Order: sequence, then structure tokens, then C-alpha cells
Amino acid sequence: MKSSELVFIPAPIIGHLVSTIGIAKRLIYHDDRLSVMILCTKFPLTPFADAYVKSLVGSKTRIKLIHLPHVHPPRRELLLKSEEHYLYVYIESLVPHVRNTLKNIVSSHSNSQSTRVSGLVLDFFCMPMSVVGNELVLPSYMFMTCNLGFLSLMLHLPTHHDLIGTVFKVSDPDVILPGFTNAVPVRVLPSPMFDKDGGYTTFIKLAQRGKPLQSMQSDQWLNSKGQPHPNMDQAQPEKITKWLDEQPDCSVLFLCFGCIGRYFGASQLKEIAHGLERSGNRFLWCVRSQQPTKSAFEEVTLTEGFLERTKGRGMICEWAPQVEVLAHKAVGGFVSHCGWNSILESLWCGEPIATWPIYAEQQLNAFRMVREFGLAVEMRLESRDGRDVVIAEEIEMAARRLMEGESELRKKVKEMSKMARNAVAERGSSFKALGQLVQDLVCSDF
Repeated sequence: MKSSELVFIPAPIIGHLVSTIGIAKRLIYHDDRLSVMILCTKFPLTPFADAYVKSLVGSKTRIKLIHLPHVHPPRRELLLKSEEHYLYVYIESLVPHVRNTLKNIVSSHSNSQSTRVSGLVLDFFCMPMSVVGNELVLPSYMFMTCNLGFLSLMLHLPTHHDLIGTVFKVSDPDVILPGFTNAVPVRVLPSPMFDKDGGYTTFIKLAQRGKPLQSMQSDQWLNSKGQPHPNMDQAQPEKITKWLDEQPDCSVLFLCFGCIGRYFGASQLKEIAHGLERSGNRFLWCVRSQQPTKSAFEEVTLTEGFLERTKGRGMICEWAPQVEVLAHKAVGGFVSHCGWNSILESLWCGEPIATWPIYAEQQLNAFRMVREFGLAVEMRLESRDGRDVVIAEEIEMAARRLMEGESELRKKVKEMSKMARNAVAERGSSFKALGQLVQDLVCSDF
């Protein structure tokens, strides 16, 4: 039987790349007949992605990287109107290059007695590439880097559009979505659902393209390590680990807002600092400066005396190895933007979350974690693009609730951690499902 090669086309966004390489590693680990080829793009908003991807792939010889030719980025005014539409236009401009690259790959394998191309694995935002798969008679699989709640919303979206014909309004009644126990408040839907100038239309197109395709559940490979920005301090992880080693068990509150950080203004930084100080907790706070010439430390010193008053019980950094931090015995809680990668990592490590969603589908993720599953403390269920300042009292209250000793929430999260680990262990439900997928890929006759 021939070996099978999958061609992955990920969205060039850091969180999506982490998940893509994670599932690629899972697949080749599961069956040595599989190899993966990843088509890489130079997206203007993530110029350091190439270096990051290489660091994640490491020495894996059965994962190859192919770089697509450079294309001119879309007009900047599109970005100002809608980040989703900007990305969609950029992806569409790559279709001719993907077509030529895939033709060459398929042609090079056509005379091979040992390897064949078994299909395309497309990020949700890369669904325009499915037309190339159809042309080359290659099956396309949609890889959803978000959770099944967001997928449920996407599958519902064309129906909503057929009935209503326009964007959602905050005043609309709660939405009934398959897979949700509770009706979903419209206010926690992603921002593009309310954006008539690009985001909503883009999601309609993606939902219509993705509906007929199979989907693979995102299954993060949590041991992936990489430096998300080449300019970050390479010694930072060692400093963080050393500091955590000196702290009591379950005593540190970890605050982090995504792979490349979230830029908060001075007023929000001041509120976070006051909230942390008032809570009395030890803390590890990842904070990025809004100004390239200033460090995170200089930004936080806008709150006079904060660093001096919290000296010894707090550490501030610009980047932290999130999985390693969450797995450390000193960490007892996680203030998160509720990106799906971060939620998976926190549940895997058994760390409860306080929700602070900011953009994309994070509001919906926060709603599910708090209201549907009871696995998180509600600090905010909505905070659109950081426009709403979260005040010190909210941060203090959430920190205190999160860091309670053996609370029911903590016990429930620990139990979920056990379930997650059992699912991916040999003979676990996720392990079996992945095995069935691999079997379909290597044995399919298309």
C-alpha cells in the first residue's frame, strides 16, 4: 500500500498555525504511512510567522514546508473596514499559486510507486482553495481551529441569512443553535455578525463553502514549543520558570491574552494593575507595550508605585511559554482572552479560567465555558476589541473567586483535565476517532 501525503493550507495567523501543526504532528505520530506538506504564505500582518512555523515543526522530517510566491497585499482600507474580509481577499489572491503548486505536487507523485496525495486539509478561512481540490479530484477536509460551538454558528448562518437577509442586531432575540443547551444571546456572537461592510458577507461565503465538507476536530498537540516572535527575549522562559519554582503551589494568577499578546492602553493597564494589587494574589502578567520604543515595564509604571508595592509577589513579561506556565504547579488560575487554543491548554492543565474575551469568536467561547459548561469564572462575556475598559473591581473580584482553594469549579476543571487526557490516550475516544480518519485517508480510493 502506498504512503499518503496530506497537503495542509493553514490561515497565516499564529493561533491557527499552532493548531495546524499540532494536528499534523498528531497524524504522523499516529501512523508512519502518513506525511504532511504545509503550504506557507507571507501574510503582511504576521511577518514573523515563517520563523515561528519552523520552530514548531522542528526536526519532524515527515512535515515539509513549501512557501507560496509572494502576492501584493489587499488595499489597506479593506483592513480598516474588516480584518476578516481583508484576510479572505488575501486568501483568494493565492488561489492561482496554490493551483500551480498542487499541480506540481500531484504530478511529481503520479509516477511514484510509494506515495500519493490523499487530500487537502483547509483552514476555515482557506475554503476558497476547495475549488482547486475539486479540479484535481482531491478530497478537501475543513480543519476548524475553533470549537464546535462556532462551527454550529457557521452552519446556522446561511439559514439565518435566507430568512432575515441581513446582519444580526444586538436587539435580536436569543439564537437557538444546535449543540447548545441554552439559547445564545446575540451580544456574545463574533463582531463580524454585526458588520455589514465586510465581515458578515465574508462569513456567509465561508459558511456556504464549508457546509458540504467533512470536518476534523481541532486536537492540539500540547507539547509543541515555539517562539512566537524572533525579537522576543530568548532567556525569558528560563527566568519565568525560575521565578515560578520559588512560589508556593497554586498561588500564582497567570494573565495572558494570546500568542502575540494584546495591546492595552494606559487606562486599561492601570485598572489591571490596581485589580491585581487589591486582590493580594501572586501574579505572572504578560503585557505588551503599545509603543515599540517602550518596554512592558515602562508601560506599567504609569501606575505609580505598583512595581515597588508588588515586588516579590509579581512578575511582568512580554511573552511566556503558555503551556509550560499553565502546567507549572505554582499556577492556580488563568485570566484569558478565551481563544480556543488557550481554553484547550488550560483545560488540559487543569487550570480554571476567568473570562476576558476581546475579539473573533472569543465571546461565544466565554459564554460556553461559563454558562454551558460551568468551567470558568465570568469576568466579562463581552468586551468588544478592548474598547470597554474592565475596571479594577471586576479584576479583583474575578481573581479572588478564581484563586479560591478547593472550590467546586477547580474540582470540575481537574476532572475535565482527566477526561481530556483519557480521550487522547491510546484506546481513548479521540485516539480512536483519529485512527479511523487515518484509516480512511490511507485506504481511500478516489
